[in-house]
Amino acid sequence: MPLGFYIIMAAQFFSALADNALLIAAIALLRDLQAPAEYEPLLKLFFTVSYVALAAFVGAFADSMPKWRVMLISNTIKIGGCLMMFLGAHPLFAYAVVGLGAAAYSPAKYGILTEYLPHRLLVVANGWIEGLTVGAIILGTMLGGALIQPAWIDPLVALGIPLVDTRFEFSVAVVGVIYLIAAAFNFYIPDTGVDHKVLKSNPIYLFHDFNHCLRLLWRDKLGQISLAVTTLFWGAGATLQFIVIKWAEHALRLDLAEASMLQGVVAVGVAVGAILAARVVTLRNSVRVIPIGIAMGVVVLLMTLVTNTAFAMVLMVLIGALAGFFVVPMNALLQHRGHILMGAGHSIAVQNFNENLSILIMTGLYALLIASGLAVNVVIVAFGLFVAVTMFVIKRLHEANQREFDSLRLLEDIKH
Repeated sequence: MPLGFYIIMAAQFFSALADNALLIAAIALLRDLQAPAEYEPLLKLFFTVSYVALAAFVGAFADSMPKWRVMLISNTIKIGGCLMMFLGAHPLFAYAVVGLGAAAYSPAKYGILTEYLPHRLLVVANGWIEGLTVGAIILGTMLGGALIQPAWIDPLVALGIPLVDTRFEFSVAVVGVIYLIAAAFNFYIPDTGVDHKVLKSNPIYLFHDFNHCLRLLWRDKLGQISLAVTTLFWGAGATLQFIVIKWAEHALRLDLAEASMLQGVVAVGVAVGAILAARVVTLRNSVRVIPIGIAMGVVVLLMTLVTNTAFAMVLMVLIGALAGFFVVPMNALLQHRGHILMGAGHSIAVQNFNENLSILIMTGLYALLIASGLAVNVVIVAFGLFVAVTMFVIKRLHEANQREFDSLRLLEDIKH
């Protein structure tokens, strides 16, 4: 891989690290404010609403200028949201601003891969970016958990750092510094030399253009399968973040800081699965991993039987590994088809719209279930069955597509 690829990875790693550390800090603040329990999954909902609301515009924005500049602008917006939280804004609204930056950041960080690398390296590149993103989730959740530990942070606050008077302010200040590190890497991301489209000022045109891209990708025989899988994965993954915290508190008697560490263990598994997929799965045979998604839904059901922390950690790694192994090849396939059909930024915006609409719906439903007082084990069973059944339906749809038209012939030119 060229040096520019590793700079892109570094920028993405630090930005995602800050996102996840800030999420744990925001959950802790909500608990300090004695907010209702359903507010916690609403953090994710507020974070992702920009992905859906602005989907028609962020793809065109990402394709209108060099990707490094888009990433820098977007990261600056994240810094603004972090500063809002530091200055006392409500966590839900401040995290929504961070989500606004993330919505604009995502088409650029993925789109630059298809511009910068040949398609034969896309699965490997996605293994890297997913592995590092998951690494950022691991370290971010662990860092967030560490930053809310009174025994560790209170002595640092007592040092009298200017403008920092509380444990929460210290944790958010640390996150802000990490965002600044990510911004520094943005300046060194190479320009790919790809021609950029002039950003249209007419929002109606942008909406119709996005709608055309959305329909185009859903009608493509390979695009619709990979898009369905990644849409389910990200909605389920976001919901699982909060299920793990709630389950760890009830079944394993862990506090928020300890539960956030267990959440990081899931991410370890995703990293393992992503690396394994990058080594053994090619773009040509990427659709063969679909049954792994069914297995993941079934394995989630085992959470209801576990009350031992050691067994829980093994189970979390297994769930994560299954998830990482099936999503990385499908993500690479989706990027490849989207780049061919409509361009990198537009295809990632379509992907983000679907995936984050799934996150909004699934985390919203989870918030309603928690508000209704439903037992966490009942929620886990419903979640696992939903994932397994949906992945089975996607598998049958792909088989039906293949009987109608051998869509895999679209990838015959891909040898690696």
